[in-house]
Amino acid sequence: MMGSMAEKRAAGQARGDLYARLVSHKIITIIFLSLALAAALAVSLGLGSANISFQELWQVIKGAVTTSSGQEAGNKLARTVILNLRLPRVLLATLAGCSLAGAGVVMQGILRNPLADPYILGISAGASFGAALAVVLGLGKLAGFTLAKGYIIVVSAFTFGLLTTFVIYGVASLRGLAPETLILAGVALGYLFSAGVSLLKYLSSHEELRELTLWLMGGLAGAKWQPLFLLFPVCLAALGFLWRYSWDLNALGAGEEVAANLGVNLSRLRRNGAVGASMLASATVAFTGIIGFIGLVAPHLGRFLVGSDYRYLIPASCLLGALLLLGADTLARTVASPIEIPVGVITSLIGVPFFLSLLFRERRRWWS
Repeated sequence: MMGSMAEKRAAGQARGDLYARLVSHKIITIIFLSLALAAALAVSLGLGSANISFQELWQVIKGAVTTSSGQEAGNKLARTVILNLRLPRVLLATLAGCSLAGAGVVMQGILRNPLADPYILGISAGASFGAALAVVLGLGKLAGFTLAKGYIIVVSAFTFGLLTTFVIYGVASLRGLAPETLILAGVALGYLFSAGVSLLKYLSSHEELRELTLWLMGGLAGAKWQPLFLLFPVCLAALGFLWRYSWDLNALGAGEEVAANLGVNLSRLRRNGAVGASMLASATVAFTGIIGFIGLVAPHLGRFLVGSDYRYLIPASCLLGALLLLGADTLARTVASPIEIPVGVITSLIGVPFFLSLLFRERRRWWS
C-alpha cells in the first residue's frame, strides 16, 4: 500500500516536472521570438534606398526618445527617413502581422479547421466592397464639406468588413452557430461582395480602377503615424479580449462534447471569438488592404514551436505573424528598389509554397 502511494507520488512529481519543462520551453520560445522581432525591426529600419548605418539609426532613435537631443541627433536626412518614413511603416507592418496572425489562430480554434484564416468569413470581400464603393462613388466628397479621401476608404472598408461578420452571425445563429454554417455563410457572402467589387471595377474610370487595384493587392506604402494611433488601441483591446478565451479554446480543441462537459458555452465562445477576430481583421485590412497567408501560416508555425495551448499559441502566433509581414514588407521595398512591389504579392509568393510544404509535413500532434 505504502509502495503504491509512493509510486503515485513519484509519477505525479514526474508529470509535474515534465509540465514545468514544457512551460519553460514555451516561455523561452516566446522570449526568443520577441528578441528576433526586435532585431528584425532594427534591420528593417536600416535597409532601403537611402543607406543608413546602425550608428546613425541608434543616434536618431535615441534622440527621438530624449527631449534634449531629439532635434540634433543624426543628420537631417537620416532623421527624416527613419522617423517619418520607415519607422511608421515597420511599426504598421508589425502591428498588422500581429493582428492578422492573432485573428487567424482564433478562427482556426473556434472553427476547428486548420485551413481557416482571418478572411474565411468573407471579411476581405466585405472590406474590399466597402473600399471599392468609397473609391468609385467618390465618398470622400460629402455635401457641405470634404473629408480626407484615404480615411473615407478606411472607414468604409472597416464598416463593411465588420458588417459582414454580423450578417453571417445572424444567419448562422438560426442553425446554432455550427462551424459548417459559419463557413458556408461566409463563402456565400464573400461571393456576393466579390461580384459587387467586379461590378464597381467595371463601372470605374481608369484612375479609380488603378487606385482600387493597388488597394486590393495590399501594401504599407505611405504609412503615417495617425493610422498607428488609431489601430493600436483597437488591436490591443481585441487581442486581450481573445486571449481571455484561451482556456475555452483549449477545451474546444479536445472536442465539442468535452468542452461542453467542462462548462464551456460554445455559442458564446464562437460568437465572441468571431466578432473579436473580425474586429482585428477588419481594422487591419482597412489600413493595409488585403494581405494574405499571414493569418494562415503563422498559427501553424506557432503550433510547431509551442504546441496547441492557446495561452502560449496566441502570443507566439502574433510574434510570428509580425516577423513574417515585416520580412515580406522589407523584401517588397528593397528587392527591386527604387521600384516597390505590393507586399500582398510577396506574402502570396512566399506563403503558397511554404504552406504547401507545411501540409505535406503536417503531423497529427499539431492538433492534439
